[in-house]
Amino acid sequence: QIQLVESGGGLVQAGASLKPSCVASGGAVSSYAMCWFRQAPGRKREFVAAVSFTGGNAEYGSSVKGRFAISRYVAKNTVYLEMNSLTPEDKAVYYCALAVIVATDIDYYDYWGQGNQVTDSS
Repeated sequence: QIQLVESGGGLVQAGASLKPSCVASGGAVSSYAMCWFRQAPGRKREFVAAVSFTGGNAEYGSSVKGRFAISRYVAKNTVYLEMNSLTPEDKAVYYCALAVIVATDIDYYDYWGQGNQVTDSS
């Protein structure tokens, strides 16, 4: 059974940085693309970033491009999301997910973590 466990969220100030991670286990997780979505209160779940199973190809949502960077430690089935220049609009629950391809459409993602809260100190 595939499981995803996020960690590294928390309370940050505007302009700060944070680097949450997600570890996948069970099944052939190394063959999946890994991604991050986020959901703020009252809003739809939004694509943030995705990385291919090799770690060589990545895509970003328009609201985070240039500020966030996704990376993958293939040997440990771990994906990271380096978040820089955080703003109040980045406050959300961040979810890790797996899909067979790198995609921005939520319908491609079959496996989800429980979510990890990122909030600001204001």
